[in-house]
Amino acid sequence: MMSDPEKMQAAVHAYVAAFDKGDPDAVTAIFAPDATVEDPVGTPAHEGHDAIRAFYAESMKTGAKLKLEGPVRIAGNHAAFAFSVALQVEGSDKTIDVIDTFKFNDDNQVIEMRAYFGPLNMHGF
Repeated sequence: MMSDPEKMQAAVHAYVAAFDKGDPDAVTAIFAPDATVEDPVGTPAHEGHDAIRAFYAESMKTGAKLKLEGPVRIAGNHAAFAFSVALQVEGSDKTIDVIDTFKFNDDNQVIEMRAYFGPLNMHGF
């Protein structure tokens, strides 16, 4: 059995929608209980629902809005998607260009999320 591409794509769209609503519980629901979130790549991973929920709750305090930049790319049990993050920091508009990857289990839950961005992708900071 493998992940279902339609459900994988739906999970990405649910992730973006949950961010727009500022709903860390809805984001956490996409992840398997033992999932990891490495955001950005190279930083310590957040592991498990409690750590993942706390990370997203903190991230959402910025009022960040995500906008997909092109289609979700799916290969095997992985999805990759480019998006921009619009947020306000100290009353000033900022943008970050990001590519996230999701790895799915056979139940179409995300078991690993990795976010790719760095200083050259952060605008207005």
